[in-house]
Amino acid sequence: MTAAGDDGLGVDLHLELSAAGGRRAVLIAALREAVRGGRLAPGTRLPPYRSLAADLGIARNTVADAYAELVAEGWLTSRQGSGTRVADRVAAPAPRPVRTTAPPPLPYDLVQGKPDPGAFPRAAWLTAARRALTAAPHDAFGIGDPHGRIELRLALAEYLARVRGVRTTPDRIVVCSGAAHALRLLARVLGPASPWAVEAYGLPFHRGLLAEAGVTTLPVSVDGDGARVAEIPDHARAVLLTPAHQFPTGGPLHPERRAGVLEWARASGGLVIEDDYDGEFRYDRRPVGAVQGLDPERTVLIGSVSKSLSPTLRIGWMCLPSALVDPVVAAKGQREPYASATDQLTLADLLASGTYDQHVRRMRQRHRGRRDRLTALLAERVPAVRVTGIAAGLHAVLELPAGTERAALSATARRGVAVEGLAPYRHPDAGDPARPDGPDGPDDPEGPAPPDGLVVGYATPPERLYPRALEALCEGLSEALGS
Repeated sequence: MTAAGDDGLGVDLHLELSAAGGRRAVLIAALREAVRGGRLAPGTRLPPYRSLAADLGIARNTVADAYAELVAEGWLTSRQGSGTRVADRVAAPAPRPVRTTAPPPLPYDLVQGKPDPGAFPRAAWLTAARRALTAAPHDAFGIGDPHGRIELRLALAEYLARVRGVRTTPDRIVVCSGAAHALRLLARVLGPASPWAVEAYGLPFHRGLLAEAGVTTLPVSVDGDGARVAEIPDHARAVLLTPAHQFPTGGPLHPERRAGVLEWARASGGLVIEDDYDGEFRYDRRPVGAVQGLDPERTVLIGSVSKSLSPTLRIGWMCLPSALVDPVVAAKGQREPYASATDQLTLADLLASGTYDQHVRRMRQRHRGRRDRLTALLAERVPAVRVTGIAAGLHAVLELPAGTERAALSATARRGVAVEGLAPYRHPDAGDPARPDGPDGPDDPEGPAPPDGLVVGYATPPERLYPRALEALCEGLSEALGS
């Protein structure tokens, strides 16, 4: 029931009234039970008795008498100008703790793919939100366009062209809630009839969502030049790549292979799906442009702010070939049920004002410093471990001697370090992949890769915990490797 408050706007109060007994007694019992059960917390203001009486269809004096009785018993308090409230000394019983078998989180989080939550640019976001909401047209607060806000699509088209060499227009950009959402939409549009080629190392979560959509995935081996695109089968409907920074082994896709994958797409009629993973974060190499810029009609570029800002924003985008825009929008639905329009407007302001660029540069410097501290300490404390994939991104791959991955995971966990092994990232149908070469790996591109390793993220821990996290990691590795 809704009872009108002193200001006439009303407060919500639901009471379970039994049918038996006098009105006063029934009301007193219902209010006691609401307080005792915790539905009315200490300090909660109750509706004026005139309003509650009108909602319940009972006499005002009945409600006034019930309030007075509960005040006398200590359940409620009543003061001039403050109204009637639940007494502070009446504490609802604490809820019973939920039993769970999940272990508590480990104190040192070195799992890849997660930025430090404390690094979110709160002040800049708030400033941009104020500007964006002030300038927003009224239709921004209506039913959302499944294409995404035009302000964001305009800003993305300019930013991606300038920073990533992308060739697109706002009408060919569709806003989504991240890479996973984009892959689900593309899987629905392309259908499950033909398989997709994927890199032999990649996120098992992405392979899983494609499997849920009925899409079979075929692994393509990876070396220091990225995916071996010559292995892509002609009958594949699409190939999913991470050309800017192969995930998780590291390194960009070689220019000859960029040209090669587009030749495959033109000859077979297939589609190149480019996950622009870690595209902004590079340290020891020149910027690498997007494959999409070489052939926009054969490539879908997927991007998001999950690494650069926060995964909680749930904003991503697809730069689509013209023929796929309408089918993707249709698959998304009539309305925008995913990405908040106000968040889209705020991000558009960050991009257009240059604030986003400034934030990325600051984070790039921070991540580079963290990466350097990780590699230096490992070289000093555990020289048997080779660190690869570090020219870009937010993680490093630690190559381990064969047969030591499980021991390393156990030893680091005992020291409170949350970290992942390399094995889960490998496609279950992959053959022996090639060992990376070049600046991010050994010199022999044709030799077999070590089957064991750790994927270490260095972005997540707050600064005060990062030194201890690295120490604990090195201690665990030293124990596991007997060094």
